[in-house]
Amino acid sequence: MKETLSLNLENKEELVNLGKALSSSIKIDILHFLLQKPAIISDVAAHFDIPLSSAALHIKTLESAGLISVQPIPGSKGAQKLCGVLVSDIHVDVIPDAWTKSRQLYREDMPIGCYFDYKVSAPCGIVSDQTDLGAEDSLTGFFSPERYKAQLIWLTYGYLEYRFSNTLLKSNSANKIQFTFEICSEALGYNPNWRSDVSIWLNDIEIGVLQCPGDYGGRRGKLNPYWWSDASTQYGDLRKIWITEDGCYIDEQKVSDHTISSLGLNKNSYMSFKIGVKEDAEFAGGMNLFGEKFGDYPQNIVMEVFHE
Repeated sequence: MKETLSLNLENKEELVNLGKALSSSIKIDILHFLLQKPAIISDVAAHFDIPLSSAALHIKTLESAGLISVQPIPGSKGAQKLCGVLVSDIHVDVIPDAWTKSRQLYREDMPIGCYFDYKVSAPCGIVSDQTDLGAEDSLTGFFSPERYKAQLIWLTYGYLEYRFSNTLLKSNSANKIQFTFEICSEALGYNPNWRSDVSIWLNDIEIGVLQCPGDYGGRRGKLNPYWWSDASTQYGDLRKIWITEDGCYIDEQKVSDHTISSLGLNKNSYMSFKIGVKEDAEFAGGMNLFGEKFGDYPQNIVMEVFHE
């Protein structure tokens, strides 16, 4: 699944790189060429009848803009660089984030290893950006003190529960609570067509099901450490859940009539956020949950409280 490249006026360096990438017809033609199928740099040079050095420079510009990925692959004459398109569309918001954040009351960043409770069944695993935190398909890493260093967690069935502060909700008229995180399904190796229905609970009430279309691989996650195998899961989708007094939403779609009040999110000393896969789910395809140093997005589970 190709991504949406989303930028705003605060992303000055990224916008400059994007401008350079789209500043000439040859670069746009190369992007269109790679959209048909991935190709090595020498094939690009041959197709457009340009010097190899020129093709390499154009490729570097497109890669710097985040429009394509470049991965080394073995070849008959040594390592080659395979190039492929990363994005499906580009969105530039001319309203800077700083303007939007004036409505943001609170933001909490929760490392994925800081779960309060869990229930996990194999195949499963937990790793930091440095090493495995326990034997694969064993629960040892899940109750190890080192679990707080986790940057990727995967499981087949079960859940992970996180507890977020709601002190601010008791003293402010917040009317929107939002959670964002990077996630995908869990298959053997990876499988982009491996669907999984991931349930979301707030204060132990199931509010809806997040549908993960697949377990993504085929290219390295942008943040993955060098030792992580190319044959394993690489990245996920950035998904968004929010709750208002109108209902609960997953990626713009209303999934429940539960509200901030009915869920009691503004009453207790914490909010329980639980994410997992039920054994009786229609598509029980497991899940991979990514931290800030794995996958494509440099963030953990982020909770934001707004007054809109």
